[in-house]
Amino acid sequence: MVSISHVVESIVKHRPYLSESLAAGIINVSSLARQLQPDVEAAMNKEVNTGAIVMALNRLAPYLQVREQVQLNKLLANMGDIVLRSGLCDYTFKNSQSLVDCHIEVLKKLSKTEGIFYTMVQGVFETNIVISDVASELIDDYFKNEQCLFKKRGLSSVTLKLPQGNSMQPGFYYTIMKELSWEGINLTEVISSTNEFTVVVENDLIDKTFIVLKNIGKS
Repeated sequence: MVSISHVVESIVKHRPYLSESLAAGIINVSSLARQLQPDVEAAMNKEVNTGAIVMALNRLAPYLQVREQVQLNKLLANMGDIVLRSGLCDYTFKNSQSLVDCHIEVLKKLSKTEGIFYTMVQGVFETNIVISDVASELIDDYFKNEQCLFKKRGLSSVTLKLPQGNSMQPGFYYTIMKELSWEGINLTEVISSTNEFTVVVENDLIDKTFIVLKNIGKS
């Protein structure tokens, strides 16, 4: 039989911001219990006393404090290199049938050039491209017949090599984004692969962004 403690832990575990606040002891447990009560009752399929949820939260808080520290140490031990790039240009185009052909032509040109940063992410309705400014004329040329929704120069990027299995850790990306947000860093673009995380920012924010990501496990 599923207990109230298990249900409460499951709910908190999937809400990183809630887990962090509870572990830090900066949240009103009674108010939180009342907010969680409908979810707990739905999971238990019966009425649950608010006091029982408060008790479950109070028992959970010390465990979360230990777990947070363990995860932080693991992050420190496995974080990889940080790569900085400057002189980038950001484009967003509306998706079209010819967009892929334009991309292919650009890649053909870039295959003969070393040291050029180029990423392309195709969404449902639009495609984003970040390219070294020195090669941005290729985009202006080959994509000239495409509908450009956004273009911005004067950008830099910070790429963080992530530890293996990061996608299996709840709240991993939240930790990174929280630190950047806390420092007032506005992100122009976020580019992510399985084991790499890249943020694109304006040039005047690159130093602060690097420091935040470099010290992400020490904060």
